[in-house]
Amino acid sequence: MKKVVVSLMALVAFSGVAFAAAPPETVVIKNAKKGDVTFPHKKHFDAGLLKDCKACHAEATGGKIATMGMKKGHDNCKTCHQEKGNGKAPTKCPDCHKK
Repeated sequence: MKKVVVSLMALVAFSGVAFAAAPPETVVIKNAKKGDVTFPHKKHFDAGLLKDCKACHAEATGGKIATMGMKKGHDNCKTCHQEKGNGKAPTKCPDCHKK
């Protein structure tokens, strides 16, 4: 009985994630000064690289994007690309910022 209760609690706790909308293919982050950044959201999501939605979103289940300033964007994106990109991920300004 205890296992059933624990299983049901886990199901309820994670049901919001299961019923969340599918991630968009891309997200465009507007930046008038350096140029917009087109982020391949679904590609990163499907690869398991987006483990914490609150890194970019206001809520843990996604939805509205929280304030994404230069520091936060570089901490989230550029640092990860430098650490895990194996030379394939963009790390220079014009690689991501397109005017």
